[in-house]
Formats: sequence, C-alpha cells, structure tokens
Amino acid sequence: MAERDPEGGMAAPELSVVCKNCGAEVSPYVTECPYCGTRLRKRRPRLAFASERPYVTLAAILGPAALLVVQRAADLSVFRLGVIQGGVNGTDWWQYFAAPFVYNDLGYLFAIALAMALFVPYLERRLGVAPTLILLIACGALGALAAPGLDDALGDGLTLMAGGNGVALGAVGAWWSLHYADARDDPTDEYDWIPVVIAAAVLLLLPLVEASANPWAGIAGGLVGLACGFSATLGRR
Repeated sequence: MAERDPEGGMAAPELSVVCKNCGAEVSPYVTECPYCGTRLRKRRPRLAFASERPYVTLAAILGPAALLVVQRAADLSVFRLGVIQGGVNGTDWWQYFAAPFVYNDLGYLFAIALAMALFVPYLERRLGVAPTLILLIACGALGALAAPGLDDALGDGLTLMAGGNGVALGAVGAWWSLHYADARDDPTDEYDWIPVVIAAAVLLLLPLVEASANPWAGIAGGLVGLACGFSATLGRR
C-alpha cells in the first residue's frame, strides 16, 4: 500500500526492489531475480485442500489418549489392542496399523504428542489433511512392519513394538525435507535447525527409557517421512 506524503497526497508506489544476493534493482512484481535467480518473494499459493484447523494433529493426539483412558478404565491388555510382540509369523495384519497408536505409558504418549503438536500442523497446512493423514499412517504402519524383520536380522529377534515413535519421527522427517527444499530454493530464508535435531535425537533415544518404543520402527518411520517429504517437493521443480 502506498504511503501518504507530507502534503497529504499519496506517494508513488515503490518501483523496484533490491535483490539481497546480487544487489540489482528489479521489478517488485517478479518473484525471482532475473540476474542471479534468487527467490525474491515466496510463491506458495494457498491450497484449496489445505485446512486452517489441525484436524490430523488433534486426531493423532486425542485418539491414542482416549484409547489409553479406555484401556485403563476397562482393564484391557494392550496386547489385545494391537501391540506387536514376537516375530512376523505371530502378527496379524491389522496390528501393524493399530500398534503405533497404542500406549501403556503416559510419559511415552506425552513425548509423542508434543512432537505431533510441533511438527504435524505445518504438514497439514502444506500438504493438506488427507495427505498428512496418509503420511502418518504410512510412517507408523511401515515402521511397525519393519520392526520384526530388522529385529530378526540385526537384533535378538524378540520384538516388542507399540506407540508412535515411528509416526513422530516420520513427521519430523517430512517437516525437515520440506523446509530443506525451501531453504535450497531461497537462500535468503533462514531456518533454525537446532530444535529439529534435538527433537529427532530425543525420539531416537526413547527406546532407552521405554521398552515398547521399538528403535527399528522409529528409524523406518523417519525414513518414510523423509522420502514422502522429498517426493512432495519434486512437483515444484
């Protein structure tokens, strides 16, 4: 919006902007500097399917919390709700989808819920509700599927897997992939990567204090999130 001049009239709008990278004056209506290619304005149109309310975030936090309350109130065994114990042969297909959302420890649930609250809302705004929901389910289910096989191949073969460390690490991985692509496209954008590294480290170390947080499920879920986030950036190139 043009500013008023001291005499009460309207001042002329700014006719040029200065590129922070090469110092050239360019039109304010272009999004990239024609001389060096640096992004001047973010081209990130509002997506029609993007939601202002974090429905997936709320579901990912409140759903497991409600299930934990029901499990405690009804005195149900977590193994009846889908916790994976043992190898691939003793696991039903539905357990791979259920186990990432079953908890038997409130502290474990709190740690995962905090990660969800920090990273998933951005994914919903950027990707939309349905893609984010599919992303989280894929990170959890594929992480749970990988856990027994990797335990057999690289561990002691005694698999115990429950909770969403794979889901949370997948969300962190997708968040990092999307922001890394933005930083690469626009060098003038600055991101503080330290909190992301700390969050990933805490989630990776959870198996040291929580037996049901399977390390292989976490790593596999994180890799799925990285891959999905990277694939979401390919269409912009």
